[in-house]
Amino acid sequence: MDNRGFRVVERVFSSDSTRMSVGLANINASVPDVEANKDKICRVASVFKEHGVNVAVFPEFSLSGYFWDDESACRRYMDSALTERHVDWIEGALKPLLDDDFRAIVLNNLTQGPDGKYFNSTFPVAKDYDYLAHGNSYQKIFLPGIEKTYTQTGQDDRLVIDTKEDNGRFGVTTCYDYLFGDLLREYAITDEVDAILQVASWRAAATREYPTMNVRTDSYYGDLWDSVMSASSATNQVWTIACNAVGRHGVSGVPFWGGSGVWAPSGMKLIQASHFFEELLIVHNLDITGARQTEQADFNYAMDFREIYRPLAGSRGFTRLID
Repeated sequence: MDNRGFRVVERVFSSDSTRMSVGLANINASVPDVEANKDKICRVASVFKEHGVNVAVFPEFSLSGYFWDDESACRRYMDSALTERHVDWIEGALKPLLDDDFRAIVLNNLTQGPDGKYFNSTFPVAKDYDYLAHGNSYQKIFLPGIEKTYTQTGQDDRLVIDTKEDNGRFGVTTCYDYLFGDLLREYAITDEVDAILQVASWRAAATREYPTMNVRTDSYYGDLWDSVMSASSATNQVWTIACNAVGRHGVSGVPFWGGSGVWAPSGMKLIQASHFFEELLIVHNLDITGARQTEQADFNYAMDFREIYRPLAGSRGFTRLID
């Protein structure tokens, strides 16, 4: 247990200290309490820095917490939580933590959108990086349920981040986005990313029952998280570095699944956080590009895909090759 009260779990992937060390904040956001969330984010970031993390990743809605049904009250609160209202905190509290080793903090929060709606934006906080500039954040594309009431789908549906020291090329997704294979395929085949950074407030509870087969689960959404992270990593031969919220929503009581973790391009789970409690995961010396090349040396899905499919002219889609 860290002296700030967080359980810290550390693993070492390789002996190459030039490779990237990543921290995942499997934490709960207080709702409605932006100031408490700001304090927690700063404390967690400080823990990561002290443990030699290069890039820290926080869950979706880590600054505000998730929506709830009372639209009037929820909007008043979310208006107060907009990123544009907390630039002084980002610049004055978060950025000073950064240095040549602790290089970036990946945050998700709401930004002002059109027609009274918000954008759900994921962005790196890094030195000399304008996170509010157009094209410098990932705006969530696929909006489930209640999110359609409050948010607008993103205008540019991919964000690719190239890292220094050959630590890989990253694509960004947010929560529900990860279930859409075409988006992941674009990242893997068109953008040639090595890894997906997935931030989420992925819920736990939903019932699926098949009585005649004696099969039932009350944590269907959570079970889905665990299975698709592995399957999509394998079928796209990319890393998935996923950070999810955990615990219950302070107003609605909805439980989030947690289970933040790292999945290799083989689809194998390397480490995963609690589904119930806050934990900070740290994986040192991740060889992002090397592990992906190892998988492709066995079967290169992208190369084999291109032998059968070709890009559609004027489109980002693909079609089967026809002689």
